[in-house]
Amino acid sequence: MVSPEKYAAMVNEAIDRLELPAQPAGLYEPIRYALSQRGKRIRPVFTLAAAQSLGFDPQEAMSQALGVEMFHNFTLLHDDVMDNSDTRHGRPTVHRRWNLPTAILSGDAMLTLAGQLMGTDAPYPIVECFNHAAMEVYEGQQYDMDFESRDDVTEGEYLMMISKKTGALLGAACQIGALRAAASEETARDFYQFGMNYGLAFQLRDDYLDTFGDAATFGKPIGGDILNEKKTWLWIKAMKEGNLAQILAKGLQGQDKINAVRAEYQRLGLDTEIERHIQHYIDAANDCITRLSLPAEEAAFFTSMAASSALRRK
Repeated sequence: MVSPEKYAAMVNEAIDRLELPAQPAGLYEPIRYALSQRGKRIRPVFTLAAAQSLGFDPQEAMSQALGVEMFHNFTLLHDDVMDNSDTRHGRPTVHRRWNLPTAILSGDAMLTLAGQLMGTDAPYPIVECFNHAAMEVYEGQQYDMDFESRDDVTEGEYLMMISKKTGALLGAACQIGALRAAASEETARDFYQFGMNYGLAFQLRDDYLDTFGDAATFGKPIGGDILNEKKTWLWIKAMKEGNLAQILAKGLQGQDKINAVRAEYQRLGLDTEIERHIQHYIDAANDCITRLSLPAEEAAFFTSMAASSALRRK
């Protein structure tokens, strides 16, 4: 088994080798721009690692790994449009650097390219898995948008939403790698559940960091979820169990609002409670790896990835 960084480097090299047409530049340059943001490439890393853990050459699963990454970046591009975001990872978003129609059209092209990559030399179950995950992501995004205008979102609804918006694609990334290695249905399902539980832990950790993280490390200002009154797990619990409604009624703005809401979270002990929830999903992810009975080195790769998700600071 190789390191996550090595897998990510393999993905980056494959992205650099993608033969996207030069023209029309207005369609393909934004795609290159969106893909050029170097990151951990967690989803394609899981695709390659799942395949290799079952004795399959990860390079033979690269088209599917790229399909997963292309689809993920498509969702980010369109999310930025829907959220009217100015920047992503410190760079102008596509619709800011170019324009809104360009972002929509290039995003559409990325979705089609993702499907083409996914289907390369792949049996139908892989395409079926990808299509199912894509629909789950769309549903999750719609729920997330619906929640913006609701004050009665429950904890269960929130967990359902992030399982679709975040967990489903991470689960599919793992499952697709297993299916590429001709895994049994049971093995593929356990890989999916690993990715799903990893995704739930990942998103809850993201919620935690947006409120309690360090801005310099996290890479964006702390407290954005509070200012936008985003229905995170922390917000929902504080609304139900604490005095959040009364705090909001004061009409606080900016840092004063962030400080007041964060203090309420801490008064309720939500900063430690959410960490227990994160660990619950990490433990569930590790249980999936135990059921797979992988060789020790391969199993350690996935449990290490899960542990790093619980401890990450950015």
